[in-house]
Amino acid sequence: MLKDFEFYLFLVFLITMLIMLANKIKVAYPVLLVLAGLVISFIPGVPPIKIEPELLFIIFLPPLLYEAAWSTSWKELWRWRRIIFSFAFVVVFFTALSVAVFANYFIPGFSLALGFLLGGIVSPPDAVSAGAILKFVKVPKRLASILEGESLLNDASSLIIFRFAMIAAATGQFVWHEAAGSFVWMCFGGLGIGLSIAYVFLKIHKILPTDANIDILLTFIAPFSMYLAAEQLHASGVLAVVTGGLFLSYRSHDFLSSASRIRTVTVWESFCFLLNGIVFMLIGLDLPEIVSGLGDTDIYTAIGYGIVVTVVLIIVRILAGYGALITTLVMRNFITVADPQSPGWQTPLIIGWTGMRGVVSLAAALSIPLTLDDGSPFPQRNMILFITFIVILLTLLLQGLTLPFLLKRFPPVDRDFTRSAKEIDYEILNNLAKVAIDKIRSDYADKIESFPALKDQLQKYENQLSSSEIILNYEEYRRIYIDILDAQRSWLINKNREELLLDENIIRKHLRLLDLQEERLNMKG
Repeated sequence: MLKDFEFYLFLVFLITMLIMLANKIKVAYPVLLVLAGLVISFIPGVPPIKIEPELLFIIFLPPLLYEAAWSTSWKELWRWRRIIFSFAFVVVFFTALSVAVFANYFIPGFSLALGFLLGGIVSPPDAVSAGAILKFVKVPKRLASILEGESLLNDASSLIIFRFAMIAAATGQFVWHEAAGSFVWMCFGGLGIGLSIAYVFLKIHKILPTDANIDILLTFIAPFSMYLAAEQLHASGVLAVVTGGLFLSYRSHDFLSSASRIRTVTVWESFCFLLNGIVFMLIGLDLPEIVSGLGDTDIYTAIGYGIVVTVVLIIVRILAGYGALITTLVMRNFITVADPQSPGWQTPLIIGWTGMRGVVSLAAALSIPLTLDDGSPFPQRNMILFITFIVILLTLLLQGLTLPFLLKRFPPVDRDFTRSAKEIDYEILNNLAKVAIDKIRSDYADKIESFPALKDQLQKYENQLSSSEIILNYEEYRRIYIDILDAQRSWLINKNREELLLDENIIRKHLRLLDLQEERLNMKG
């Protein structure tokens, strides 16, 4: 591996450049990365890339799921729990069933068990791809919340289907009562293990004398501990990581200091940014190995199967979107729903079109063993792997490139927010100022005159309440304020250069404070 170090370093640099290009031209970066991987794979002399499924499952999946769980709103997840669970479990199952029926009837050599194996592999949409696209276009908060919540759980349901289908395909038999017991344990065992380990880490953070660096290291250990513990006990590692991540995220203000929270978010965003980039590049780079596995099979026939399976996936998901809408409208008089109003015909269409496939599908396909227990080749392994690759490629290109157009052409109705985010933002800031003023005047009134700094802070809060020009002329105010901050930075940097005996850590601390001020200003905007 060390002999190809320069090549891997070049890949990381190329990933960074391509993501910047994707942001510039407003294209989802997974699309460019997969295409770049395809192009590189055909260059003579490029080192062969072999993706180990264990590497994808153990190294990539836990941290990506954990970071997603930390960034997901528990409130929104609970609000839209019915549709999220429907898409994450029911729709995934019917998608796998549809693919299984098609494969069984139309692809030679595919039994129903092998069809379910393929269906379990290609049924979960990829969260990263949809998220990369949605950041370029404005969508209602409810739609983003549903997609985020679904992405946390659909990997677990698809991998459960995959496991059972793998057993049936390898052994030729399927015992329903044993499968039902295993399914219950995988779900509830995963939930219990994730919560238990998360609680242990919460206590470690609270009881032991940690600092920001140790807190960050502990957050890296946590997801791998949850995943490996659950998998060792034959429970769902995905559900364990998601559950534990949601629990720790919800309680983060109880055990993490403000410094730890700021640094942890920054480190994790950068880390997962790199992981996602590597994963999508590897998908494209793995094409030669996938194609070579087909052997004498007609590649055009295999591509045709992949295209039809992709069409089946898209149709089933769109129909599921409209089915969920009709069910909600019919059942709103019998059960409590998040919103009894119709979201319009656009929302199910957009939800249905956000079904890009990605890393979990590829990792699952690669994890199919080469041989059965008796030493014979695993049936249809190479065809399953190739169809999976075609599905990933087509959904990324077709849906990934057209989703922004659909969102602009058929924008979903936003029934949640009638005011702009900036209006709500300033209302919250003013209310926070009122809380601070009330706190100072009620609990520290006797110290206002004796502590000039406290008096100045009180004056700042009162000025914030009485000031309106910041709201009316915010962009110009922000430009002026950033110019002032730049001048302060220049002064600090020059002072550090001129005074050789000045401790540079002090200068860096003040530069960091200026960065925080600018970041807070950008967040307000």
